[in-house]
Amino acid sequence: MRLLITGSRGFVGASVGIAAADAGHEVLGVDLSAQPVDGWQGAYQQADVAHADLAHLIDEFRPDTVIHAAGSASVGGSYDDPVGDLRAAALTFANALDGVRRARRRPLVIFPSSAAVYGNPAHLPVAEDAPVSPISPYGFHKAVCELLAREYATCFQLDVVVARLFSVYGPRQRRLLLWELYDQAAGGSADVVLQGTGGETRDYLHVDDVARIFLAFAARRPVGLTLANVASGHEVSTLELARAVVAAVGADKPVRTLGQVRQGDPLNWRADVKQTAGLGVVPRELLDGVRECVAAWRNA
Repeated sequence: MRLLITGSRGFVGASVGIAAADAGHEVLGVDLSAQPVDGWQGAYQQADVAHADLAHLIDEFRPDTVIHAAGSASVGGSYDDPVGDLRAAALTFANALDGVRRARRRPLVIFPSSAAVYGNPAHLPVAEDAPVSPISPYGFHKAVCELLAREYATCFQLDVVVARLFSVYGPRQRRLLLWELYDQAAGGSADVVLQGTGGETRDYLHVDDVARIFLAFAARRPVGLTLANVASGHEVSTLELARAVVAAVGADKPVRTLGQVRQGDPLNWRADVKQTAGLGVVPRELLDGVRECVAAWRNA
C-alpha cells in the first residue's frame, strides 16, 4: 500500500510511518521541517499542512490512504491557547480533507482523533455511540474535527475513519505520563510524584499496535464514515503504572500522590474495542511495552 502521512515528525505520525515502512509499505511524510524525523525510511515533503495544496501531492504520490496526524496534541496547551489549538486542529484537518476532495483519486482518510471527545464517560467501557461530551478545549476541537469528517463523508462521499485514540505510548515519546514517570524514576529525585490521586485509570495502547490497526483499516477500506475506539480494552491506574515503571527502571523509590485534579483530565477511561477486535490486532501487554520503552530511553 501507499500511505501519505501528515504530521510525520510527530509522535504518532513518525511512529506509524516508520512501522508502515518496516512492514513493506510505501510512505510519504509531510511536515513543516526541512528534514524528516530520524529513522524515517520513506519519501518526505516539506509543507505546511494547514495551507499546502495537498490535492497536488495526492495526485503525484497516488496514496491509497491519507493518515492525518498533523494538528494539536496537548490538553494543557489547549487551555493556554484555545484559539491556536483550534486552528492547529480544525483548519489543518479541513485543508487535508479538501485536498482529498479536489484530488483526482479518493484515498481513504484516517484521522487520529482522541478519547477526549468523550470527556468523563458515564459508563465503562465507553462505546463509539456514547455521547460526545468533551471537558477540555482540546477535546472540543477534536469533536469539531470529527464533525468535519462527517461533513466530507456526507457531502462529498469521502471514506473517513475517525480513530479515537485513548492513551498511546511508545519509545519515541518524550512527553506525557509514561515519559514523566520514567524521568522521575531514572532521575535523581527521592520519590516518584503523581499529581492526582493515583486512582485515575487509562487505557494504554502501544503505538506500533496503533500502526497495525491503521494498516488493517487501510487494507479493509471501510466505506463512508467509521468511528472506532483505538485502545486495548483494559484500564490501569496511574499508581499501578508508576510502580511498573519504577520496577522496570530497577529503582527503589516510593510513589507519592498529591491528590490534585488536573483541569480537563477525565477520571477513568476504558474503551469498548468491538469495532477493532475484528481487525485481528492483538495488543501487546502493557508491562512488556513499559519495559521496551524504559530500555529504549536508557540507551538513547
